Amino acid sequence: MKIVYWSGTGNTEKMAELIAKGIIESGKDVNTINVSDVNIDELLNEDILILGCSAMGDEVLEESEFEPFIEEISTKVSGKKVALFGSYGWGDGKWMRDFEERMNGYGCIVVETPLIVQNEPDEAEQDCIDFGKKIANI
Repeated sequence: MKIVYWSGTGNTEKMAELIAKGIIESGKDVNTINVSDVNIDELLNEDILILGCSAMGDEVLEESEFEPFIEEISTKVSGKKVALFGSYGWGDGKWMRDFEERMNGYGCIVVETPLIVQNEPDEAEQDCIDFGKKIANI
């Protein structure tokens, strides 16, 4: 499994690491990859795409790296299972609802309710680990 993320302050990266911990505790192998380092062809060979991005600006995906990545895979992910996660500092999670709707629109199957955490995931560490365990057992 591969977890692809973008993180501005480190919160979404920490979430990715905690999700990976849950996957590993379930006996599966996983790599966390910053979106700038992802090999899309390798990623598309995965059974489940695990994608994380924090909210930016007016609750949108990060625009210089993560948004172009999503655009690039948009025509290649129909029928793929996806799990989505990310952190935010303001708003009510609209960016994640939009992200989920968008991935559904590309023909993806969102396999788990997206995991969102406000600010640092310190209070939600177990939620992140449990999210990873759920994904590992799909």
